[in-house]
Amino acid sequence: MASFNVAAFLFFLGLLFGASFAQLTEDFYDQTCPRLPNIVRREVKRAIESDIRAGAKLIRLHFHDCFVQGCDGSVLLVDAPGIESELNGLGNLGIQGLEIVAAIKAAVERECPGVVSCADILAQASKDSVDVQGGPSWRVLYGRRDSRTANKTGADELPSPFETLEPLKKKFEALGLNSTDLVALSGAHTFGRSRCRFFNGRFSNFSGSGQPDPTLDPTYRQELERACTNEDTRVNFDPTTPDTFDKNYYTNLQANRGLLTSDQSLFSEAGADTVDTVNLLASREGTFLRFFRRSMIKMGNIRPLTGNQGEIRTNCSRLNDLGAQPGHDVM
Repeated sequence: MASFNVAAFLFFLGLLFGASFAQLTEDFYDQTCPRLPNIVRREVKRAIESDIRAGAKLIRLHFHDCFVQGCDGSVLLVDAPGIESELNGLGNLGIQGLEIVAAIKAAVERECPGVVSCADILAQASKDSVDVQGGPSWRVLYGRRDSRTANKTGADELPSPFETLEPLKKKFEALGLNSTDLVALSGAHTFGRSRCRFFNGRFSNFSGSGQPDPTLDPTYRQELERACTNEDTRVNFDPTTPDTFDKNYYTNLQANRGLLTSDQSLFSEAGADTVDTVNLLASREGTFLRFFRRSMIKMGNIRPLTGNQGEIRTNCSRLNDLGAQPGHDVM
């Protein structure tokens, strides 16, 4: 009887947690699209060669996909009948890279038509974006399917560059990600750019204080003010090695040179458990890469659609029954 109860309990847990996770496997496409990793990596390298920001664009799309109703490709859907695009959500305003995903998807479709989901392409492209630019590699798990719905309201609630630590932690915790994951995944800001509108409020009258943000290094603030000729100017997240995936994001935080409020809050909020994690990841390159890899795999397994759920989109921006009708691209 005891063994039966244990078995029943494990089955119940499987229904709650394991049904989707267990179906994601490394060998999902071994028979149907064996060259998938090579195709995606080739296209990601090509994109980065023509646009050094391509990798950061792709990984941001993957993050924003997984944080709204799970890793299901919903972030890629444009406005259409019955679809209010997540791209219109406050957290996605200005997000870029749809044309890169479209090029990768087209290359995959030429070899393996109707087989590989856009959600899986985002997961693979994010990994390649990182290791092509000096970061860690990992084995991507596959088997995600693409959502037939979008959630613009969810995109309105994405983690914000203006948020302090506690709201950020709550948003991560709601998805099963802890404060260590928050610090590790924020390390993606070791490459890429941000528009000045997302941090120029730190220059003066910060939070109505009449003064600059005290957690922003004064010399760095002056450099940023000179660089921000208008609010849409883009500035490197990492002023030291802006296009290399390394631990300098964390050493920048230690020097009060985190670009966004959400970045610097990981280190500058007194007594926060994230401070020790920042110090740990700043101490050794290998430590950061190991933690980042682990948290990326964990994030990539947030509520995927599997089995017969959703669909395998032919056009990542459109549901299959809407075909290739033109939608808006976000540039």
